[in-house]
Amino acid sequence: MPELLNPADPGFARDPYPYYARLRSQGPAARVPLANGTHAWLVTGYEQARAVLADPRFSNVPAAGAGRPKPDSPAQRARGCLARHMLNSDAPDHVRLRRLTTAAFTPRRVDALRPRIERLTDELLAPLVSRAAAGEPADLVDAFAFPLPVLVIGEVLGVPEADRADLREWTYRVGSPTDALERGAVDEAWTRLHAYFTALIAHKRREPGEDLFSALVHDAGEATEGGLDDGELLAMAFLLLFAGYETTMNLLASAALLLLTHPDELAAARQGGERHWEAVVEETLRHASPLEGTTWRRTTERVDLGGGAVIPAEDSVLVVLAAANRDPGRFPSPDAFRPARYLADTERPAPHLAFGHGPHFCLGSRLARLEAAVALPRLFAALPALRLAADPATLPYRPGLLVRGPRRLPVR
Repeated sequence: MPELLNPADPGFARDPYPYYARLRSQGPAARVPLANGTHAWLVTGYEQARAVLADPRFSNVPAAGAGRPKPDSPAQRARGCLARHMLNSDAPDHVRLRRLTTAAFTPRRVDALRPRIERLTDELLAPLVSRAAAGEPADLVDAFAFPLPVLVIGEVLGVPEADRADLREWTYRVGSPTDALERGAVDEAWTRLHAYFTALIAHKRREPGEDLFSALVHDAGEATEGGLDDGELLAMAFLLLFAGYETTMNLLASAALLLLTHPDELAAARQGGERHWEAVVEETLRHASPLEGTTWRRTTERVDLGGGAVIPAEDSVLVVLAAANRDPGRFPSPDAFRPARYLADTERPAPHLAFGHGPHFCLGSRLARLEAAVALPRLFAALPALRLAADPATLPYRPGLLVRGPRRLPVR
């Protein structure tokens, strides 16, 4: 019987990999008791994870009545908007939502953001350079890894520059533990985000801009197969905001931490140029998956995954991307951080699952890679003497099984 899993345990949040390795040694998937008294199937094997992510018998639609009833309030209604996003849907609804969204997120449109990402990165680095010159410490998450993706998502959503400070503040609040803020601050932020995005959608319908969200609002409204209604657009705005900043924030913070604790790899990246920085990004995505797990799934029928894992119908299933990306059956020396494995054609590993697989593959993967490939070399070029100012073993991590990355990264 697998040991009890408590995702809120700080030790587990900081280093879940030994637990996942023990779980994988018992089979590619296991029914695990959770600290809240429930059970769930965790898929930790690479091949089984790929299979589940592409198998329609694993539904993304939550079971009817899932979750506890919440009191009606503007903040709760704002949270409820997220229930309509495409990660919580199956075909044919998911196919329609995905097709409309993909049309707005073409590679050409995403790549056109590079000059703005470069400018935003340099603007964030300027005060960090000044603080470094004065010998002042900084938190790299708070000063860089968090604000950059939020500002980039502001570009994607077409948020006017005058409003981006508010967007950053509201996003910071809803992503913070409630006990770290004043009473009511999180609910107020949800309410303000809901009102802001409702007004933004109406504005984009009247006066579309050159941003990706305008393209989504405009193109989806004209789609012959049924465009996005206001509720779906609102859910999409929230999804773009939270999925966009959380994933990239964790990618940037984890990559910086890995490079600061692996000086030889940092030196190799500095000397190796663009291709080596891209390898750093890919190895970080594999080694320190910013998405620890996928959204929860449930079986619509009994499924035999092999290896003794037979999952009954209507059971909860979580594909643990962080575990699959360290499966020794697919990745030699899986616990080692070695960007070079992505540079040698003879050693090139299996595709990592950091952005999922199958019909729900992360739509923002190209943008996240672009942000990291731009930001990381600029960060270490602007601050060549950057050093970690804390013991890595003491850094706090976000609890849970969905996203993973350091919540603070003190540097000098």
